[in-house]
Amino acid sequence: MNKNNYDNVVKKSQIVSSEWMKIPAPQRGEYIRLFGEELRKEKDNLAELITKEARKIKTESLGEVQEAIDMCDFAVGLSRQLYGLTMPSERPNHRLQELWHPIGIVGCITAFNFPMAVFAWNFCLAAVCGNSIIWKPSPHSNGCAIGIKKAWDSISGDYADLVQIFEGGKEEAVAICEDNRINLVSATGSTQMGKEIAPIVSARLGKILLELGGNNAAIVCPSADLDLTIKGIAFSACGTTGQRCTSLRRLFVHKDIYKDCVQRLEKCFDDLIIGCPTKENSQIGPLISKESYDTMQEILKSLRDKGVDVIGGERLEIEDPNEYYVRPALVMVEKIEDEMMQETFAPILYVKNYEDIKDAIHMQNDVKQGLSSSIFTNDIRESELFLSESGSDCGIANVNIGTSGAEIGGAFGGEKDTGGGRESGSDAWKNYMRRVTATINYGEELPLAQGVEFDEN
Repeated sequence: MNKNNYDNVVKKSQIVSSEWMKIPAPQRGEYIRLFGEELRKEKDNLAELITKEARKIKTESLGEVQEAIDMCDFAVGLSRQLYGLTMPSERPNHRLQELWHPIGIVGCITAFNFPMAVFAWNFCLAAVCGNSIIWKPSPHSNGCAIGIKKAWDSISGDYADLVQIFEGGKEEAVAICEDNRINLVSATGSTQMGKEIAPIVSARLGKILLELGGNNAAIVCPSADLDLTIKGIAFSACGTTGQRCTSLRRLFVHKDIYKDCVQRLEKCFDDLIIGCPTKENSQIGPLISKESYDTMQEILKSLRDKGVDVIGGERLEIEDPNEYYVRPALVMVEKIEDEMMQETFAPILYVKNYEDIKDAIHMQNDVKQGLSSSIFTNDIRESELFLSESGSDCGIANVNIGTSGAEIGGAFGGEKDTGGGRESGSDAWKNYMRRVTATINYGEELPLAQGVEFDEN
């Protein structure tokens, strides 16, 4: 790593941050509005970059750029809604108020699978809150970062440095985590990555926002609409070639409909169109790397060696021999296998039957991660149990939709080994600000809180 280059990046970010935070928030929002308009103009070109580097099919790439555009729209409205509370004081002639101020520089570490959207989650909120951002993209998607940066530069005028790109790998990520000048580290990636960087930031008592892995499950109940269910399962398990943190990994199907559901799933998986992501009809592209393919095959071999029924999972020779296209794998398990307890970033779906809804919810929750979950049912008692305090322990809980495909309006994130962070919508903006509790005495007396007496006489 070039330390001089890094220091130069941070210094630029400090300078622009000190000026940017002085601008009224609605004016900051206007810059984000213009940024969103530029993304609209460049939508097709940016989507092509995503398909080229992340190997997503065209419609998913377009959808990701749209997510960045939607975040701009959300942030524009938010720029006039950075509300603080006013609380009643127990003391006469006093006012108790909550203020929110920018934190400074946000260090943003993103993964390959959403090379633009996750940046937009962070940048749009951080910017309207008055902060600058240093972005370390995945080495797989530096071109996507450059494309976004060009869009920002074209409308930002004197504030082009608000977005700084710092390319690199682990060493560069560690530099951001160690730096006291970085006021918040927002990191998206594997649970292992989070466990490595969290102690580094914590050692300096820094602020960290983690979006880590998910070993996501869905429950299919007897009353489920199976046509809808199969479609939801297929996209969740196979979309983005199973390389979303919200991808469906485990499926629990009631014993009364298990056979029918599995037969439908087999046919659906067989009918999926696997091919070059630049082609209009492709539904599944290749895995991101040979390493991803090898990991998938190791898991499937381990299962087959134990006699577990595995359907699919083989490599397909499609066009470029250097790319790793695979058939999604269905794994029929009779008991919870060790392999099910870890997240494999590939299209592997474990399927198991259940008898009691409470047992299904227990199996769903009985993993270290807690990102996304779903239930397919038309029984209100089952859906309400699933959403209750005794139900899903995940940050995302869906009814009659799959585990992936979250909207930007809600806070995105999960519990347990998923990191506990929240990004995107709702009140996630508070991560990018510091809270001040202010007490204003507009009277002539000095009463103390809790009735404390301190008489100078």
